[in-house]
Amino acid sequence: MRVLVTRPAAQARDWVERLHAEGIDAAALPLIEIAGVDGAPLQAAWRGLEGLALVMFVSPNAVAHFFAARPADAAWPQALLAASPGPATTQALLGAGVPPARIVESAADALQFDSEALWLRLQGRDWRGARVLFVRGDGGRDWLAERLRDAGARVEQVSAYRRGVPSLDEDARRVLQAAIAAPRAHLWWFSSAQAIDHLAALAPAASDWGAARALATHPRIAERARQFGFGAVESCSAAADAVLAAIRRSIQFDEP
Repeated sequence: MRVLVTRPAAQARDWVERLHAEGIDAAALPLIEIAGVDGAPLQAAWRGLEGLALVMFVSPNAVAHFFAARPADAAWPQALLAASPGPATTQALLGAGVPPARIVESAADALQFDSEALWLRLQGRDWRGARVLFVRGDGGRDWLAERLRDAGARVEQVSAYRRGVPSLDEDARRVLQAAIAAPRAHLWWFSSAQAIDHLAALAPAASDWGAARALATHPRIAERARQFGFGAVESCSAAADAVLAAIRRSIQFDEP
């Protein structure tokens, strides 16, 4: 069974290499395109970091685009906290030079790496009057921002990138067509519900997904996959070890 990695292109390539190293057949089929935005608001956000208590990064892409826009004379303030929902974003922050002691992230044993898990690490702090910046893509959930506002924080937001339906190249189209033609030979790995919506746009003529299998790294994504029509859907934690274990279980699945 071939694993289809539907993450944005850069993360998909990294995961395909990792799966190949594990002896697992995999192919990148990015279903979310990441594009840059006007850098002026990001540069302005860098100029205002000194007045902030926390910067929340929603994803590794948020980190990459925010730090790519850093003015040459700007530095990460020594006392400023960076919030991360999970290990991938944390690794991106460390790679960007944020000190480990200044990163607040979801617990390593959290069932899911999401806003709810991160809030458990943030809710004990005094947020009254604190300024918080969310670095995000266009759209997305506002759940954590609402919790912080309820706790008295002044929440600001800046878009670091935008997400869209990708334009598939010839190789990606072949991968997609093969997966549609042989659903039992492929495992779709989704880390975003938006990727499933984009799949619908890219393959409008494919309507029978009952024989296809999907792995989702959050219950909300798994529910969207079931609504879409996937016949077998498994949910697992987004932790790398949990994903690998779930993939191994799925690719060893034997049809009756």
